[in-house]
Amino acid sequence: MTGRHRIQGIPVTDIAEQFGTPLYIYDGEELEHGYERIRSRLHPSVDILYSLKANPNLSVCSLLGGLGAGAEVSSAAELAVARAAGVSPADTIFLGPGKSEEEVATALTAGIHSLICESYGELDLINKIAGEMGITAPVALRVNPQSAAKGAGLRMGGKPRQFGIDEGILMADPGLTARFPSVRLMGVHAYLGTRILSSDVVAENTAQILDMAQRLTDRLQFPLETVDFGGGLGVAYFQGEEDLDVDALTGQLNPIVEAFRAQHPRTRVLMELGRFLTATAGLYVTRVRYVKESMGQHFAVTDGGTNHHMAAVGIGSFAKRNFPMSILNRAQEPTEQLWQVTGPLCTPNDTLGKNVALSEVRVGDLIGVHRSGAYGPTASPTRFLSHGYPAEVLVHRGTPLLVHERESVSDILSRQPVHHELATTRTNGG
Repeated sequence: MTGRHRIQGIPVTDIAEQFGTPLYIYDGEELEHGYERIRSRLHPSVDILYSLKANPNLSVCSLLGGLGAGAEVSSAAELAVARAAGVSPADTIFLGPGKSEEEVATALTAGIHSLICESYGELDLINKIAGEMGITAPVALRVNPQSAAKGAGLRMGGKPRQFGIDEGILMADPGLTARFPSVRLMGVHAYLGTRILSSDVVAENTAQILDMAQRLTDRLQFPLETVDFGGGLGVAYFQGEEDLDVDALTGQLNPIVEAFRAQHPRTRVLMELGRFLTATAGLYVTRVRYVKESMGQHFAVTDGGTNHHMAAVGIGSFAKRNFPMSILNRAQEPTEQLWQVTGPLCTPNDTLGKNVALSEVRVGDLIGVHRSGAYGPTASPTRFLSHGYPAEVLVHRGTPLLVHERESVSDILSRQPVHHELATTRTNGG
């Protein structure tokens, strides 16, 4: 055996033997390092919020919350996870374009820092619920800016979107504040794009958002207690990409924040980070069940696929590009062939990697998809073909901890009531 991939000194083969495959493994040391490398360099007045949508696993959230991260949530369930992880409501914001009445009421009851409002209809709803509760709701406006983000993998503003209220509409409505007596407008939020790998782009976007926040509050006449300039920091997945240089990034961001703070010393400044904190800490592990050749191509059919890792299939991309992959139990062997790495699903879309350069793949090998700590199982159709949710393991201080149990057949059936009257026997001609 030529080398085995290890996490904190533990062979991944041992973890797979203990917990089975397919599974996700998160490296707690890498999570800590990822948080500290940005926290130690970023302007101290910027509060970091962890975006739970990237990876809402309770243990991952607990670790990041324990390091000092607040929470950005987008559902009542995510809010419950953040609370269970020990994140203070005062360090929690709730956003999303389609909040329900129950979610608004739950967030207000919890006493979170702010609801991020994304439409006039939502303002009406928040005002109504807060009035019925006899409170004043803290609300930050999510703004869809006039300008678009540059260099973003996915642009979230600057064009027609379900997210936020158009900047132009707000600027033309100076009487907005007075129409919602149970709402306390107190901040501005904007999120221009995601998976940005240029520090120049992040700095330019941040400066634009801070300037826009000042313009809006001047126009609408409410105090700028909070400004959330999003984040959108990316990680390198594909060939030719490079990770952000954190020193260069903070070297550009910090003077912008410092200048803003000089004018607004009491304004709380927030930055949301999701993928940037968790992606590099995650490894998706599958075991090869079969190898075959078809029309000159080599296939490795594994026990896990895009039902657990939809991000790896490239849905939404014009071109399929592979996440970094390797054979974990023979990590040092030279690559020899191009392989199609596929899962167990009955669809040709279940392809984790196309033309992946690997050594000769054998039945029983463990294939790992690296940088898989963000947008993994919760962003995937885990019930497709009823294979269920994979196991998740967090390696903490040298100890592998099961942090999400594998979903069993009985788990799947337990959510589906049995109606015996449906199981009738049809007779011929009846």
